[in-house]
Amino acid sequence: MLLLRRARAPPHLPPRRHLSRLLDRYGFVPPASLTPSPREPPRAAAAAADSAAAKKRRAKKDPYRPPSSLDRGGRPPAHSDLPFDFRFSYTESAPASKPIGLREPKYSPFGPGRLDRPWTGLCAPAVDATLRDVAADDPLPDAERGLEEARRQERERVLGEPLTPAERTFLVEKYQKNRTKRQINLGRDGLTHNMLNDIHNNWKCCEAVRIKCLGVPTVDMENVCHQLEDKSGGLIIHRQGGQLILYRGRHYNPKKRPVIPLMLWKPAEPIYPRLIKTTIEGLTVEETKQMRKKGLHVPVLTKLAKNGYYASLVPMVRDAFLADELVRIDCKGLPKSDFRKIGVKLRDLVPCILVSFDKEQIIVWRGKDNGGSIQDQTQKSFPSVTDSDGASVKNESDDQEQAPSDWSSDECSGISSANEEPDDKPVISNLDSSTPI
Repeated sequence: MLLLRRARAPPHLPPRRHLSRLLDRYGFVPPASLTPSPREPPRAAAAAADSAAAKKRRAKKDPYRPPSSLDRGGRPPAHSDLPFDFRFSYTESAPASKPIGLREPKYSPFGPGRLDRPWTGLCAPAVDATLRDVAADDPLPDAERGLEEARRQERERVLGEPLTPAERTFLVEKYQKNRTKRQINLGRDGLTHNMLNDIHNNWKCCEAVRIKCLGVPTVDMENVCHQLEDKSGGLIIHRQGGQLILYRGRHYNPKKRPVIPLMLWKPAEPIYPRLIKTTIEGLTVEETKQMRKKGLHVPVLTKLAKNGYYASLVPMVRDAFLADELVRIDCKGLPKSDFRKIGVKLRDLVPCILVSFDKEQIIVWRGKDNGGSIQDQTQKSFPSVTDSDGASVKNESDDQEQAPSDWSSDECSGISSANEEPDDKPVISNLDSSTPI
């Protein structure tokens, strides 16, 4: 029977030994996916997969790049009519101190092409320095004298009539710490250029602004007060220790505020001569060594706190020189740049000779022939009580209650006591000034 069935099979179907007999009976045809096929080369398969993935994958866009503050976008450079040279710090950099070099090329801190004033490495002058005539008696050009006169007239116009005692008292009480939190901190860099912009921003909605001064600039508070009034055009109506209140003036218009281009980074400090020399002028090498050793064993005059108020330091050193020729000031915990700047201020204000900065100590010497000059300066700085009493009696008889329009910071110190200690809150500041180091 098996032989007959095999003989009756259709001739067009070949015998399939690897498949089941049911396929012969039911005529099942397997799909193409089950039939073996020759393998494709791996490179061709990878290329086909990459092409398919490339079709599905969308083209990537360029990453977002925010607009740069250095890019002017074809706009002209900014122009400012402020009639003074732009410096990083107006209280800690003196135009009289000449550097011996620069630490880097003269890159403008305002950005390339953002200001129409050239940067000399120290400042951006309001008048081109090439216009100076060295052979003339007055090296300042007529343009600079005109700017000074225009600045004085504009300040008088903005301030207007002097404040009455009632108005002054009202403003002082209004901007105390317990009444408002609006405050500008003046730290170790002193009055910086960008701080002028902060002052004018506060003057938009307030007649006055409170300024708290701490750190190195407080050694010379008279210079701080003068520069604040001179550069901002305002008037200091109250001074108590390191706390100042700066008044904007009666005719101040926020919409017509001066254009103050901002510094985008801190310029590099120039190179100044060394402060501590190998031998002190007028002494030999051995005498200088003995003086430095002796200075480290002198009793400490005072210890300076970090971010403190140092307005009484200069009178203390002058009084100490009346009894001893060497004075030692303890500066442990202060940054090295801070007590070096304090030493420079003492050298110019007392005056005295810097001996050493070793072991975080400021050691100063009054010099050989400076005894009489120190006494004269002490008498000028602190007039006798009888003179002050006579002046007060004269003022009471004249009944002059109103202050003049050019009321300075010296008169400000007489209104409130400068011996009151300020708060010990640190001042946020991270920049060093260009004082000679």
